[in-house]
Amino acid sequence: MRFAVIVFPGSNCDVDMFHAIKDELGEEVEYVWHDSENLDSFDGILLPGGFSYGDYLRSGAIARFSNVMKQVVKEAEAGKPVLGVCNGFQILLESGLLPGAMRQNESLQFICQTVQLKVENNNTMFTSQYNQDEVIRIPIAHGEGNYYCDADTLKRLTDNNQIVFTYDNNPNGSVANIAGITNARGNVLGMMPHPERAVDDLLGSADGLKLFQSIVKNWREAHVVNA
Repeated sequence: MRFAVIVFPGSNCDVDMFHAIKDELGEEVEYVWHDSENLDSFDGILLPGGFSYGDYLRSGAIARFSNVMKQVVKEAEAGKPVLGVCNGFQILLESGLLPGAMRQNESLQFICQTVQLKVENNNTMFTSQYNQDEVIRIPIAHGEGNYYCDADTLKRLTDNNQIVFTYDNNPNGSVANIAGITNARGNVLGMMPHPERAVDDLLGSADGLKLFQSIVKNWREAHVVNA
């Protein structure tokens, strides 16, 4: 499987994401600059964390208009897996690939710590290697991670099982303790915690590796034919 790690001016988790795919997952991966106009050769797309375009206006608002996002939208509509982490999640919200918006943490402070997440839905291409209701440890690092949506949107997310991860002890004020959601089709995941920083026990947790393994397993089942 071949992954693209999208790099925006201000991305700072792209190297972590690249390492997770290449050295821990053992799959092909390339950096793709924000002005790229073709993602056809990639099987999966990863939007890393950071401060794209300095987070001016609001997080992800400028990155949403970059050339590469037109291609990300195109590939998402074609059914390819798209994962946005932290700032990548914010960009997915701004681009309309996921519903809702991101606000400042309730504390109005930047939070950097490891949190416990509950796997709310393990029946997705991103979570099939987890057990339903499994509790995992993943680090967070954000100042605007307070996910918000209106009541109607929350009902749709709940009814369609699009809420994939929730916080055990909500650190930022997100509605319904939401830490990660998918689109209705299930091939776009946005999450504030950083699974790429939890792919080896040396990092304090390897719980994030199963997320990437789930993506590869789903892709192989759909695309690889065994003789």
